[in-house]
Order: sequence, then C-alpha cells, then structure tokens
Amino acid sequence: MKKIYFIPGSQDLYGEECLRQVAADCKEMVDFLNEKLSDTIQFELLPTVETSEICVEDMKKAVCDDDCVGVCVWMHTFSPAKMWIKGLQILNKPLLHLHTQANEKLPYETIDMDFMNLNQAAHGDREFGFILARLNIPHQVVAGYYKHDDFIAKVKQFAQVAKAIDFSYHMRVATFGNNMRDVSVTDGNRLSCEIKYGWEIKYWGIGEIADLAKEITDKEIDDKMAEYKSKYEMATDREDVVREQARYEVAFEKFLKENGCSAFTDSFQDLHGLNQLPGIAAQNMMAKGVGFGPEGDYKIAAFQAVLEKMAEGREGGTGFMEDYTYDLTPGEEVELASHMLEVPAQLAASKPRIEVHPLGIGGKSDPARLVFDCVQGDGIQVTLIDLGDHFRIVCADVELIKEPHPMPNLPVAHIMYRHKPNFEIGTAAWCYAGGAHHSVISTALNRSDIQLFAKLTGTELITIGDDTTEADLARFYMK
Repeated sequence: MKKIYFIPGSQDLYGEECLRQVAADCKEMVDFLNEKLSDTIQFELLPTVETSEICVEDMKKAVCDDDCVGVCVWMHTFSPAKMWIKGLQILNKPLLHLHTQANEKLPYETIDMDFMNLNQAAHGDREFGFILARLNIPHQVVAGYYKHDDFIAKVKQFAQVAKAIDFSYHMRVATFGNNMRDVSVTDGNRLSCEIKYGWEIKYWGIGEIADLAKEITDKEIDDKMAEYKSKYEMATDREDVVREQARYEVAFEKFLKENGCSAFTDSFQDLHGLNQLPGIAAQNMMAKGVGFGPEGDYKIAAFQAVLEKMAEGREGGTGFMEDYTYDLTPGEEVELASHMLEVPAQLAASKPRIEVHPLGIGGKSDPARLVFDCVQGDGIQVTLIDLGDHFRIVCADVELIKEPHPMPNLPVAHIMYRHKPNFEIGTAAWCYAGGAHHSVISTALNRSDIQLFAKLTGTELITIGDDTTEADLARFYMK
C-alpha cells in the first residue's frame, strides 16, 4: 500500500521529557490515522525534526521512497522554521500540514506553563506556515481536532489526491496516430505535459495494434467475449463484429501492459489495418481505469486516468465525455453529451447493451459499441487545456439528469445534464475559459477534489457553479 510519511516538529529547549511526550503523542496520532484510513493509505512516523540535519534526512527518505506519495507534518511544540528550509527545498511530493493538537479540550483547572510549553500547535504551526509561504511551497492545511470525522475526511481527500498525483507522475500514454487534423484544443505541447505532470506521451503507429491483433487466438477472443456477455446485454446477432472488437481489446491490453502504459489514444482518421474504429474495446478498457482519448487527445486520456485513480473507492461514475448538442427550451435548457462510440461503461446507469450500427465517419465497417443511459445526480465536468505558456483546468458543477424523452434512434451511450448556475452563464463561462469539448464527467468527485489537485500541481483553475455570476464572465475572459 502507498504511504504518507508523518514528520512532527519540535525542538530541544524543553528537555528530553518533552521530546518523549512529543514522540508518544505522535505515535498515538499516527496509530489513529492508520486505523481510520486503512483502506486508503498508510502513515509512517519519522523522527521528530529538532535540527536541520534531521529534517533533511527525513525528507530524503520521503523523496527516495517510491511507495511514499506525500508528507504530513505537525508542529507539536514550537519548531523554529529555519531548520526546515533545506529539507523542504528537496521535497518534491505533496505536503499536508496538520493544524491540530494532541488534546481536544483545555484542562482549565490544571493548565500551567509546562502544559503551555509542550502543546504549542497554535504557535508552532504559524511559524511553519510562514516558512511555507516564504518558500512558496504548494500545500494543504487541515485544521481542527484530528479525531473528528470532518478532519479525517479532509485527510483522506488529501491522500486520494496525493495517490492520483503519484500515479500521474509515473504515467505513460500510448498515442496511436496523431491529433485529429486541424483540431486545436486536443493538441498541445507533449514535452510540457511531461515536465508538469510526469506524463510520458509516446507515439506508435496503429499498425502496431493491427499486427498484434492478427496474432490473437480464438481462445483469447472467446475469453473476452465471455467477459462481455457476463457484463453486458448482447443486443445484436452480428457476433462476428463484436468478436472483432474483442480481438482489438486483447491486442490493446497486451500492448499497453508490455509498454507500461496507463492510457491511450486513437483516431478515426488513422485506422490503417483495422476494420473498425475501436468502440466497445475502448469502452470496456475505460471501465477498468485505463485512460482513453479519441482523435489523439492525449491530455484527456491522461487526465481521465488520473481522475479515475482519485475516485477509487467512491460511489459514482467517472469517465470521458464530449459536448454535443442542446435542448434550448426556455427555462429547461439541457445538454446532450456523448461521443461517436467511446462513452465509458463506468458511467452507465443500468446494464449496457452491445449493439452494432454504422458509424458515418472514418470510412470503416460498422463497429460494435455499448449503448446505455448514464448515471444521474450532482457532478462535475472538468477538462485540462494547454494555453502555450501554462496549463488550465476548467471545472464546472453540473446536474446529471434522466433524459426527458426516449431517443430510440441514437445508437450511442449518452448523458444529459444541466449547467450551473444556469445555461447562459454556465456555458458562456466554459467558452470564455477556453474549456475543451472533451472532458471528464464525474459524480464521484467534486470541485474541492479538483481544487486540491490544481493547488498541489500548481495548475491554474477556473471553477463554474452556483456561485458564478454574469460579472465573472469578464474575469474569465481577462485571465
């Protein structure tokens, strides 16, 4: 399991007895955190920082441990912050600052100066907060008593985001073919992505998959078909078409595993050697946490995989989506979002159906795909764009709804949602902010998750929701 190192702060001015109490209180705190968060992360206690040398050694251990996704600090007593500088300067992992204390209540009748000197979180954490501000280090502060449920929930959120950042830093994306010709927002600087987020974006020709698909055995296809039939309703008699998709999925899975890739892209403009555009193959892989971007959109492929990692263990769905069209009935405006094929199965509200229909684009054979209605409830729509000199995340609060009327002639999975605070402001704000037509929809994550990810990665963030006003539109435009 991934871990977070817990590093307390103190000093030696109050003697060994004080330091022994610090160590005992920190162990109790770490044991409690491990009990409450055992399904998410493991905390490991490191030596109390009393000197610059101890701080450097603690931080070196965190930096060099591949299982460590972040560092958690707490100033039990006053810890002069100059001795943290060198250690903090080498830290390259997310930092959580706990502003808490060992005791919930003050012992009013017995409190004396010994108690005051020992329990100085209000003093020491402000000293530590200053040095983080002075060094301009992104971090998260969680304030309150560490045994309270809301405190634990915020620590858990940090752990989930830190794990997603660690996943991001080790991600490799396979791009089969290039960006869809003449499309701008899906393109960008791949080198900048690797520098900023760690994404290694590598190119292969789709012929690699076509050649590998020829080697897939009937037994491997049979096994994949059995998986499909156990998860989905077979609503077509064209089983040969579905078997072709199964062949592609096995080939993709093998290729991604052999090359250490967690996400991939393809393009309907570059399918040399394939008879169909991968449909159910991509949808089923996304349902297992593999990131996917159509038309060569490597940013959304990687970002989707990162957000799915962040949403692990939560209720709700998270997956790729594309903006399509609107119902503009006054006062009832809603968006219909989908894609030509590849809406991920983890967004399904009920058991998806396997169907075969013409695609109408790309000049290939009719592909098999999953058709379904999507989950409902409050959620977010979030995307990542490359503005040349920096990246921007755009995150909008939306309400996912049941389709108002059946759409029997729409042969793709789809989702419908209302924009917040309303259609006019919500969609205009998205356009002003440069939000892409490819995005990630999630009912498992919320705006605060994205805000924390943006803060810890140093990414510009624009949020849209009930608190967005028409006056904000000019601010979005000026950014």
